[in-house]
Parts: sequence; structure tokens; C-alpha cells
Amino acid sequence: MLREFTCIICPNGCEITAGVEDNQIISIEGALCPKGETYVNQELTDPRRNIATSVLVKGGELPLASVRLTNPIPKARIFDAMAEIRGIAVEAPVEAGTVVIRGILGLDSDVIVTKGVGRRQLPES
Repeated sequence: MLREFTCIICPNGCEITAGVEDNQIISIEGALCPKGETYVNQELTDPRRNIATSVLVKGGELPLASVRLTNPIPKARIFDAMAEIRGIAVEAPVEAGTVVIRGILGLDSDVIVTKGVGRRQLPES
């Protein structure tokens, strides 16, 4: 059976057509580099994705801090991960690179801050 994929490994975004039988690649066209075949194989056996979202910041100059995963996680676990992330808040100030959840869902991926948020300054009276 022929299956269509858009490779997301690099900016080329190759449109790949793969002949697939029993989750094995039997033919592949459209990949401009070897990473395309690796991507298709990963999609067939264990599709993974990365997440970028935000978390609440208590006492911050901004109400939210952007976060992302350090490693892709199984695609089937994305909604579970989002639910766990949605349940946390961090205290300002928070710096870029700060781990806010270590080993999300027991997986080999941490949730880290991607842009720091300073502490809100109270107006002087």
C-alpha cells in the first residue's frame, strides 16, 4: 500500500511516498536525504512529537511562560502530557532553561522554560 508523508525533520519538508507492507518500507520516493527514510520508519513504528506550550506564572511580569519538551514523546501521549503541563504554575522569576517538570509522564523528556519571566514590580507608594 502507498502512504504519503511530509517529513518534518528538516526545513525541506519532503513530500514522501512510501510503499508499506506490514509496517515495513518496501519502496520510498521523494526523500531528498536519508533522514526522510528514518522519519517514515519512525512514523510507522513509534510516531513521536515535541510540544511547545505555556505555563502559568505567579507574580510575573507576564502571566505565562513558554515551555517545550527536551525530547519528543509518543504521539499517543500528547494529550496526557498537555494535561499534566496545564496543571502546574511556576513562581516568578523563572529563567530560560529551568526544568518545570522532570520526566513528564515517566518518559525521558523534561519540560523546560524557553523564555524567562521576571518578577512583577509593585508600584512604589
